[in-house]
Amino acid sequence: MNTLYLQMRFLVPLVLILGLAAYLAVPLMDRLTLRWFSRDLTLRGNLVASALAESLAETVPDPRGRKLTAILNRTLEDERLVAIGVCTREMKLLQSTSNFPKQLDCEGAARIAAEPDHLMRIEGGPVHVGVYDVTAESGPVGRMVLLQDLSFIERRSKDTRQYLIALIASLGGVIALVTVIVAQLSWRGWLAGTRAILRGEALLLPGSPSRELAPLAAELRSRLRDLEDEYRRAQGPEADWNPARLQALLRSQLSGDQVIVVSNREPYIHQKAANGEIVVQRPASGLVTAVEPVVRACSGTWIAHGSGSADRDTVDSHDRVPLPPGHAEYLLRRLWLTREEEQGYYYGFANEGLWPLCHVAHVRPVFRESDWQQYRAINQRFADAVVAEARGPDPIVLVQDYHFALLPAMVREKLPRATILTFWHIPWPNPESFGICPWRREILQGLLGSTILGFHTRFHCKNFMETVDRYLEARIEHEHSAISFQGSDTFVESYPISIAWPTEEEQRGWPSVQECRQNVRARLAIPAHHRIAVGVDRFDYTKGILERLHAVERMLEKHPHWLGKFTFVQVAAPTRAELDEYRAFQDRIRQVTQRINERFGTPDGPVVRLLAQHHGHAQVNELYRACDTCLVTSLHDGMNLVCKEFVAARDDEQGVLILSRFAGAAREMPEALVVNPYHVEETADALERALSMPPGEQRERMAALRTTVREFNVFRWAGRMLSDAARWRLRERIAERVQRHRAA
Repeated sequence: MNTLYLQMRFLVPLVLILGLAAYLAVPLMDRLTLRWFSRDLTLRGNLVASALAESLAETVPDPRGRKLTAILNRTLEDERLVAIGVCTREMKLLQSTSNFPKQLDCEGAARIAAEPDHLMRIEGGPVHVGVYDVTAESGPVGRMVLLQDLSFIERRSKDTRQYLIALIASLGGVIALVTVIVAQLSWRGWLAGTRAILRGEALLLPGSPSRELAPLAAELRSRLRDLEDEYRRAQGPEADWNPARLQALLRSQLSGDQVIVVSNREPYIHQKAANGEIVVQRPASGLVTAVEPVVRACSGTWIAHGSGSADRDTVDSHDRVPLPPGHAEYLLRRLWLTREEEQGYYYGFANEGLWPLCHVAHVRPVFRESDWQQYRAINQRFADAVVAEARGPDPIVLVQDYHFALLPAMVREKLPRATILTFWHIPWPNPESFGICPWRREILQGLLGSTILGFHTRFHCKNFMETVDRYLEARIEHEHSAISFQGSDTFVESYPISIAWPTEEEQRGWPSVQECRQNVRARLAIPAHHRIAVGVDRFDYTKGILERLHAVERMLEKHPHWLGKFTFVQVAAPTRAELDEYRAFQDRIRQVTQRINERFGTPDGPVVRLLAQHHGHAQVNELYRACDTCLVTSLHDGMNLVCKEFVAARDDEQGVLILSRFAGAAREMPEALVVNPYHVEETADALERALSMPPGEQRERMAALRTTVREFNVFRWAGRMLSDAARWRLRERIAERVQRHRAA
């Protein structure tokens, strides 16, 4: 029915236009035909007059003679001549044939001959009237009137009309047939193309009108995204990204697909307690929080370094242990590293080489050949484990962080159909900085084994593509964020990581802000009237702890009224103490802390409280809720989740966040006081502003920050990557079907 309607929309206007064309063309054709023949008859008349000129010159002097009559009658034997008249030069009729109209004289004939059509109607039908000069060698003789038959012209005009109508009808039939065929094919093509767009196949269908439908596809996808956002907002908080929604996405888009996660850190650690019992610990990691629901939903496998003191005691003969404890929803495959391997691969190349190289933290990277060999060997070991754990030729492999830069290409070599998602959790430097690495080409080639390569920000994506452009022969499509290298494509995209937003049940279990302040002040001996600023970091030189202390010192110098009213609490969890750079940095922080306390300390206690030990999540959350401001002054960070944890903890919508512009989170959180941590004056002024900020402004800023962190949580981060992976796998499978179809 739809096809018939579409065809009629073409045919009805076509029939009307052709009918109008025939209606206008036939009379026009008749007039043109008449004029054409009239010109021919005029020329024919001139020829007759010229041929009879000499004969008429001899006979005109005797107009009543039989000789003139005989000449006229003999000439009239031509079937197209109806009548002939001979006139004097004064236009008096001398002689005429018997059928010359009696009502016609020479002057009347001259008037008709002057008209465009030369037409006169008599009893026998229409005739052409022509008046021609007759001139002999002796001079002008007179004028001749010729009446020529036009009935043959009408017959020919009738034939012409019939041919013209037949031609228009035939042409209309051909056009109608072509129109119907084109309409049918176009309808089917558009319908197939639209269906293909909805399935994500439009670019792969042979002969599909993808170019014509591209604007429709873009608008349709944009509208669908808008509708999805509107639906999610209309559903309220329960429609936010959470483990259940992430698992639903997996079941709908990646049903039946195997997921393998590769990370250096394991999701559960088995440790031996002092009494010999085995204790299970779950690291406080945003990565574990986001990725574990994915592995659980797919009954997948997590491959990681077994670092716990009791890890070997809990695995089976294949070094696997079912997790979570007591539920067995996925498998953890543990790999074992010797002390020498861990020193070279983890502490050496990864953390003395790649970490300072990518953070551009003014600490010189150290690259040793022995560390590189260990790094490459461990990457190959983990890649072999991925291949061994794969149940089919096309698993989904989630590779986490800078510890495994070579692994994607190693897996791609053994499993070419695998979908490999690599997420680089730290910054990516500019090409000049990355050029310091002696094995830059090998690292880039390894990462380009990924199907999708993710960074926290578009700036880091841009740096990576420019680095590839500098050091490898690859085709880079900046518009589509894609890199083609050695026959494989890698999609480079930004996926800002976040935290798991606390559930309502968790928030109900929190002590009040007032209780948290009382507990913190009692535990750290902070006077009740003091304002509290907090910094929570690993004891790392990239976190800007030294610059933070300098800002605190400068703030007290510029604003001495805060002396005796302000305390700064710095949590610095020990990390990588085996490395000389870290030990030297930690010693320097302790020295600066001591100097500030000696300079500004009061009988109530020191200004700076340096807590250089590990703190559990509950303790850190208590500090977040108790403080008046939180300082995040990273010198260079991929994202930094401390700022988001602080915002999530402040359900009272109070407190001020001071955030480094060099942290990836600064692009998502403009409501914070964004500072340059290298600019001590700017950070000191921001600290004083935060301590003096009215509650109304604090509430306005914090409400906006909480909305952002809640909406863009860690499950959304994982969901975006997996959705992109699902679309990529769908395109690959469709491409394979198309190739098989063409081959057949």
